[in-house]
Amino acid sequence: MPASIIDGKAMALSIRAELAQQALHLASRGVKPGLAVVLVGSDPASQVYVKMKRKACAEAGIESFAHDLAGDASEKTLLGLIARLNADNAVHGILVQLPLPKHIDEKKVLLAIDPAKDVDGFHPVNVGLLALGEPCFAPCTPAGIIALIESTGKKIEGANAVVLGRSNIVGKPVAAMLIKRNATVTVCHSKTADLAGEVGSADILVAAIGRPGFVKGPWIKPGAVVIDVGINRLPDGKLAGDVDFKGARERASAITPVPGGVGPMTIAMLLKNTVEAAGRSTAR
Repeated sequence: MPASIIDGKAMALSIRAELAQQALHLASRGVKPGLAVVLVGSDPASQVYVKMKRKACAEAGIESFAHDLAGDASEKTLLGLIARLNADNAVHGILVQLPLPKHIDEKKVLLAIDPAKDVDGFHPVNVGLLALGEPCFAPCTPAGIIALIESTGKKIEGANAVVLGRSNIVGKPVAAMLIKRNATVTVCHSKTADLAGEVGSADILVAAIGRPGFVKGPWIKPGAVVIDVGINRLPDGKLAGDVDFKGARERASAITPVPGGVGPMTIAMLLKNTVEAAGRSTAR
């Protein structure tokens, strides 16, 4: 029996509707959640992502503060903007769209964001808290991945989870989140000796390596939950994930599509972190 499709788009819409109600409640108490989105330059993909995030904010009742800087804006200018946003009580979350132009130190910029407003979950303070299993703003894509796994009813505790990819944005944080939920986690990468064998042991597979169709259907353990994070543009213009969807669906119990799986959940988790940050601000 083919695997069920994990509908990330529908799940994200449900989360966003719930967040809109939470935002209304906060607004009734005099706090309207606010997200500052900073874009440096005119990278087409970044412009699309920023437009989507701003639209999502409007639909969820979150104030969106747009800050678009020229591609040749100095690092000093960007850091000055972040300092002002850190001090602005109307701003509860700060998102600096990556990648940044080469003349700007990305690490320095991320470090400048107030951890209490780091709704992307990239500040070293939040990264450290995540590693320790303490409450924090988790990176949005990994948080969305966990929510998608949980939606299938698959028990994470005690499961063998395999993560393909060790990036700071997806691989490492999702591994930490799975460990916190008592999974036995293996992180695979380009130096892994028997990748197919490791994948074959996975009750839960998270693929985030950026190589279209790399994970073959026969590698998948029967009944596994497969979360495909890859978004790869093929020569014909179509999008494909890191997993051979057709082959994997014949063996898995549940699988995310590309597109329509992880992507919508990433934005939903960004909004969730922003609303949570606004709620925390009322307790300060």
